[in-house]
Amino acid sequence: MKSLGILLSGRGSNFVAIAESIDAGRIVDARIALVISNKADSPGIDTARQRGLNALVIPSKGKAREEHDREVVAALKTNKVDLLCLAGYMRLLSPWFVQQFPRKILNIHPSLLPAFPGLEAQEQAFAYGVKVSGCTVHFVDEELDHGAIVVQKTVPVLDGDDEHTLAARILEQEHIAYTEAINIVLGGKFEILGRRFVKSSQNAEVRMQK
Repeated sequence: MKSLGILLSGRGSNFVAIAESIDAGRIVDARIALVISNKADSPGIDTARQRGLNALVIPSKGKAREEHDREVVAALKTNKVDLLCLAGYMRLLSPWFVQQFPRKILNIHPSLLPAFPGLEAQEQAFAYGVKVSGCTVHFVDEELDHGAIVVQKTVPVLDGDDEHTLAARILEQEHIAYTEAINIVLGGKFEILGRRFVKSSQNAEVRMQK
């Protein structure tokens, strides 16, 4: 059974969706080994504890980035995390952090990357007047919202939308996309060719190419 780690800073709706998918058997042969928040008042950490999960607060305020990163990495490695999922974690991971878990960190972003990286992606998409938006699950690398794309889901932008209704419909697709991406990655049947994530139908070991 594979062990998942979750990093969150807020309510953690994607974390809840992952936990519910595990409980319902939509994510197979996996468990959540550890949930970490950098904020003691994050609703997501309370939810994790209510679900009986191993949950830690590792405060980031007032700490150097390297010090905080090392504390988080130590906790993840102690709990033998196989795949790390960011679920509204409002901190950039340092290159050193990413190097500790090569191609083992997933993030979800509420746009069709590479469009609208960074904060307030839904608001950016709405303001720009795009006709189609969506969400992206991607591997985390040393650059912001940049790693190889695993799954994308599209969401039409309706004439009656505002940024809030668009964001709500994108969030529904985020929950579906994250479950799909976790299953694909844990299954191990994929290659990374340049920037392209390619699912493989063969049972051979994963071949990672830069």
